Amino acid sequence: MDDIPSTTWAGRVAFGPFCLTPGERLLTRDGVPVGIGGRSLDLLIALAEQPGRVVSKRELLKRIWPDVVVEDGSLRFHMAGLRKILGDGEGGARYIATQVGVGYAFVAPVQPLPIGGSGSLSFAPLDGSTEYRPGSEPAPIGKLPPRLPRVIGRERDVRLLTDRIADAKLFTIVGAAGVGKTTLAVETGHALLPRYANKVSFVDLGTIEDPTLVSSALAGALGILVQAEDAMTVILGHIRAQKLLLILDNCEHLINAVSAIVERIGEAAPNVSILATSREPLRVRGEHVHWLGSLDYPPETAGLSLDQLLAYPAVELFVERAAAGNSALGIDADTARLIADMCRRLDGMALPIELTAVRVAAHGLDATARLLGDRFSLGWTGRRTALPRQQTLQATLDWSYDLLPDVERRTLERLSVFLGSFSIDAALDVVADETVNAETAVAALDELTAKSLISPNRSGGAGSYRLLEMTRAYAREKLLARGGKEFITVARRHAKFFLKELEEAGRSERHFDDGASQFSQQLANIRSALDWSFGAGGDLSIGVPLAAASAPAFLTLSLLVECRTWCARAIAHLADQDRNHSASVELELQAALGLSLMFARGNSEAAETALRRALDIAVALADRGSQLRLLGRLHIFHERIGDFKTALEWAEMAMKIADEIGEPEAIAVAASLAGISHQLAGDQPLARSELELSLRQSVPSDRGRTIYYGFDHRNRSGIALARTLWLQGYADQARRVAGQTVQEAASLEHPVTHCIALIWTLSVYIWTGDQEKAEASLRTFADSAEVNALGPYVAASGGFRGELAVQQERPQEALGWIEESIARLRSARYELLTTSFSIALTQGLVLEGRFGEALELVNATIDRCNRNGELFAMPELLRIKAQVLRSAAGNSTSEIETLLLDSLACGRRQGARSWELRSAIDLARLWMDHRRAEALALLMPLREAFSEGFDTADLRASDLLLKALLGLDQADIEKGPDGSSRSNSASADLAPAARSEKSV
Repeated sequence: MDDIPSTTWAGRVAFGPFCLTPGERLLTRDGVPVGIGGRSLDLLIALAEQPGRVVSKRELLKRIWPDVVVEDGSLRFHMAGLRKILGDGEGGARYIATQVGVGYAFVAPVQPLPIGGSGSLSFAPLDGSTEYRPGSEPAPIGKLPPRLPRVIGRERDVRLLTDRIADAKLFTIVGAAGVGKTTLAVETGHALLPRYANKVSFVDLGTIEDPTLVSSALAGALGILVQAEDAMTVILGHIRAQKLLLILDNCEHLINAVSAIVERIGEAAPNVSILATSREPLRVRGEHVHWLGSLDYPPETAGLSLDQLLAYPAVELFVERAAAGNSALGIDADTARLIADMCRRLDGMALPIELTAVRVAAHGLDATARLLGDRFSLGWTGRRTALPRQQTLQATLDWSYDLLPDVERRTLERLSVFLGSFSIDAALDVVADETVNAETAVAALDELTAKSLISPNRSGGAGSYRLLEMTRAYAREKLLARGGKEFITVARRHAKFFLKELEEAGRSERHFDDGASQFSQQLANIRSALDWSFGAGGDLSIGVPLAAASAPAFLTLSLLVECRTWCARAIAHLADQDRNHSASVELELQAALGLSLMFARGNSEAAETALRRALDIAVALADRGSQLRLLGRLHIFHERIGDFKTALEWAEMAMKIADEIGEPEAIAVAASLAGISHQLAGDQPLARSELELSLRQSVPSDRGRTIYYGFDHRNRSGIALARTLWLQGYADQARRVAGQTVQEAASLEHPVTHCIALIWTLSVYIWTGDQEKAEASLRTFADSAEVNALGPYVAASGGFRGELAVQQERPQEALGWIEESIARLRSARYELLTTSFSIALTQGLVLEGRFGEALELVNATIDRCNRNGELFAMPELLRIKAQVLRSAAGNSTSEIETLLLDSLACGRRQGARSWELRSAIDLARLWMDHRRAEALALLMPLREAFSEGFDTADLRASDLLLKALLGLDQADIEKGPDGSSRSNSASADLAPAARSEKSV
């Protein structure tokens, strides 16, 4: 590295709330001078002069202490003081990042200011770019890794791939380990970003060992939440019509699973292009293979000039990497010939060249060439097929490994337990013991990084590292060679570290979603720790609590099948543990198992058993927070299976627990459960009161809280309130609340929550007769349900389609849809929608003239609702039954009148003014010919009670009927078999000035 310039800039720079004026040696925060020592200020100026650049410790020591010999400890001491002054790490603020073994970098965005200017806002970087500097923040899963500043010798390959991939759709870059496949794929991906409108996703399969997890890795890279058994069905539903590029890196060890997935994508998503890297072709239909050879090198060097030698990419790469490690390295023709000879012996392989070049700084060219000759005289490239993945660069790594002192060998071996990235803390927990203390481990980590055996993980954030896959595989073999005891010890430390990390995150589990990005990058390590813990030679005392602690991570990332699998496996081993000491662990396992079963497998008895067991444990532990969480899940479970009386009991228990807790959020959750139960039970005034209380006490929705409770209770309160408002006669408010709630649900990017909101807002639009909004909502709902493979909701979409068809008097197609929907819902034990669909089916049968079947169905539905406590629809059911009898010949008027009077009285008791109005309209029609005055006296006061919703179907029908009752032209009235009236003429607004009512 070049020395830091010794001069400072004359102006000022701003970063975060700070302003730095080097010329005046002044640092201010929000305009107030900050007390800072001279050395610390010098450090800040040195780093802030070059934001984003890693400044070496040697450079900083030379800059800050130019005439004094000091130890690294002085630099670390003053750097710690500077970070404390800046508040680095507080509230998410990041200013200085450590590059282990190298130095430090200023990573906050900075902005130069003119002298005398002001401002301490958050500014863009000096170069005008809009993104954070490397290492400042973790990259999202699936983001294309940063491209190298320069890719040597692959220009023709990049051109070929970018020109042909759009037509070929599937290209596999095939070559030996270390040849540069990933580098080429990343460079090609960046070149194609404009063509694919930035829709390029990178999937690193090197950290995946289980073939069944390939689809989960793909979903994660694409940012798709999977809440179903078949992840590929969900993925294909999302990408079917998209134009995007998928880069699948390191496919060779998962070749069969990847090949099957690639074929499915090719068949279902014709606009998706795939670029794969592998040590062998995928051998699938439509595959185009790009064989990536080594970099060109001169077969003979005699007679070649310096410029001619440097024109070969292998030599150019070697020189560039060697010069980076030793800026004083001089290259003449003789030196270039020696380098060319080494490149020939390395067969032009990019990675071995880099590994060799980095040794030049330590050993010099001549010594490196001699060492290389000793190691590679046996022709290491011939071993490429000996053991795939592990043995391809055996000789190269043997050479690097043998040069290491023992402590660095042990450190490298122990770090091989990590899959993907790892932090310094994780490395210390795994490496340090009585043979390698923490200080020695840090030094070894520094040295291994400097020797390029450990790589800073640029996509994992500052302080994150990883082993290249070939290095990790090699080091893992060396670890195993030390004996099973050594490997078990290291694997146990690895599992215990992630158990500790997950348990710490779980202590604030309501906000677990905040750590989703962190744990999504550590999924491979979590899975590996679980595999070891439950495997032969593992440790169940770690595995069982690890499964419980990892469940929130799996749920946060919508990996329901994995969550269910590990929870069930851990529960099966609980008998081997001391249950008295693992009650809290079992609570989390059962709670997560019940929820994942409910989402992925439907409303099974196994889900209920798990949730009830979790609740029993929470009660025994006097854990009120968990009791409330589980009561919510049980309430929703019984609501879904149509056991509304039991659901109400759970809600009442939740209200008591919430009162004991006494916190607004607890009250909001319990009030939501109670409000929904009372709405379904037919007590609309009480339901409205509780739902409004829930919304007042709740905080804004977020995915973390949704994952913690299992459902978004605020969202459920909103949609239930919308339904209650319509039932009470406030259609405009109902539509407004429904629209707001659906919008909030969509913003959560949680498919289940979005579908729940759409289900219940659909009923509002159907009730108001708003066909266009209902059809638009149904399209959105059906698409989301199908794309995310949410079985019960896919079945429900057919029922809603049939309900709309009945309203449009298309019974032939409607009946099939509704009957199939009800059958599929009941097979999944999902009864929540069957009453509404049964009403629509009854009306469709009437339209078809099948009165006997209609009467039988409505009677059965009335009986079922009386038994299970779903009474909110009883006024409508009684009205529909009267409608069936009136449509069929031979039924007495008195029986019909009695049913309508009962319906009217039931609606009045429930506070459901909209049901009252429908019953009053039908009764007024019945009385119209002989009891017109009574009909008018019945309908007029009810109509006048409405202060909004004048465009709804029911109010338009009542207005038309009132015109007829008042002696106006009855030819305007067109009676339909469902009791509604329609007119092509505009109807006058018969309502007096609207009475003021409490609004939402």
